[in-house]
Amino acid sequence: MLNRSLLLSTALIALFSFSNIAVAEDQKADAPAAAPEKALTQEQMNEETYKQLSLFGGVFETVREKYVDKISDEKLIEYAIKGMLTNLDPHSDYMTAKDFDDMKIQTKGEFGGLGIEVTMQDGLVKVVSPIDDTPAFKAGIQAGDFITHLDKKPIIGMTLAEAVDKMRGKVGTSIELTVRREGVSEPMFINIKRETIKIKSVRYHVEGGDVGYIRITTFSQNTYDGVKEAFDKIKKDTNGKLVGYVLDLRNNPGGLLDQAIAVSDAFLDKGEIVSTRGRNDEAIKRDNALPGDLADGLPVVVLINGGSASASEIVSGALQDHHRAVLMGTKSFGKGSVQTVIPTPGDGAMRLTTARYFTPSGRSIQAKGIEPDILVEPAKIEKLDEMRIGEADLKGAISNPDTPKASTPVPTPAVVENVSKDGKDAPKDKDAAEKDQAKQDYQLARALDLLHGLSLIKAGKQ
Repeated sequence: MLNRSLLLSTALIALFSFSNIAVAEDQKADAPAAAPEKALTQEQMNEETYKQLSLFGGVFETVREKYVDKISDEKLIEYAIKGMLTNLDPHSDYMTAKDFDDMKIQTKGEFGGLGIEVTMQDGLVKVVSPIDDTPAFKAGIQAGDFITHLDKKPIIGMTLAEAVDKMRGKVGTSIELTVRREGVSEPMFINIKRETIKIKSVRYHVEGGDVGYIRITTFSQNTYDGVKEAFDKIKKDTNGKLVGYVLDLRNNPGGLLDQAIAVSDAFLDKGEIVSTRGRNDEAIKRDNALPGDLADGLPVVVLINGGSASASEIVSGALQDHHRAVLMGTKSFGKGSVQTVIPTPGDGAMRLTTARYFTPSGRSIQAKGIEPDILVEPAKIEKLDEMRIGEADLKGAISNPDTPKASTPVPTPAVVENVSKDGKDAPKDKDAAEKDQAKQDYQLARALDLLHGLSLIKAGKQ
């Protein structure tokens, strides 16, 4: 235990010393040149650090001896480290060996739980997005929902890691989520059965015979390979009739940075994709596209919404800044920071925010999000029983010279777009949903309209 305490003290000394040195250097820069003696000496800084460590040690001993329940030293140290990291920002955290293993499994595209990406806001768990075809998605959980209770126990007072741990559990067991949703006055009680979540991060098909539809649900280790496969298959299935692509990043919570860069590169032939900037100005890393556009220069529409975060915003921002794609939908989530996973002794790790990322034009989207080029709210398309009358229906209308024989027209119902805040109603049959997705998905339908319009303009110029 003594060795462990010394190890902790050494780590804290290094941390506090580094921090105070930075402050002291700033003070030196601002201080008049004639009064250098006011700068703190290393001895004074060390003395202040020891005072802070003494405070920590005193609190540690008091809790250890007088807390109502006995808690191991290991747990107290874990809580202290968690407290230090989680108070920095919503994305920094300490992971135990089990948490670290779970994270590694998740980035491989398979993990156990509900299939929901969350963050912490105002003491509650906020849904960033449900993942397609998971228990949370099927149960109707939506991006922007706030989870207030788990099995009727309030989340207030829990850390994000603790709440996530309670939502995970043995496959086949159920949990009740109490959900608050904007526009709904009463809380919703949603029972979800836990499953093994196997994520296929890329799905694709051909819409209308001439548009390639590629949906990325998360950026895991094999995402780029899935996108490349999608390009190859779509080109083969369309046999030269392809007019453009829809890249669907709605409700994509992000994932691995290198995969976001690779996917962006798939659509770009040159130029910067993203830059990451740490605490020091000289710690700037820039990633650039390599020659070769897998989309062959065809028009691209990227669909985004409030559930599009992090890595999906990197892709959206890069394609928008290079005018390589038209962004359509609603404003994205606004997570513009980068986390580095740093292993710690004991097989755990810390997830630490180490940089901000910037789009090629130098934009930071942190807490702002990416605005779409064309705002399209979720909607539902319905057929209304409205009769349409044309010239041919009028008594005595003169004939069309191009029509050899007059015929009696049959009035047909007009299709009217009825904008609703209910969102899309996906068909239960998965094959039917894929085949006629645009009929159920208003935002996708508008993307297809835009691509077909661009193809007509291009054909007219040839």
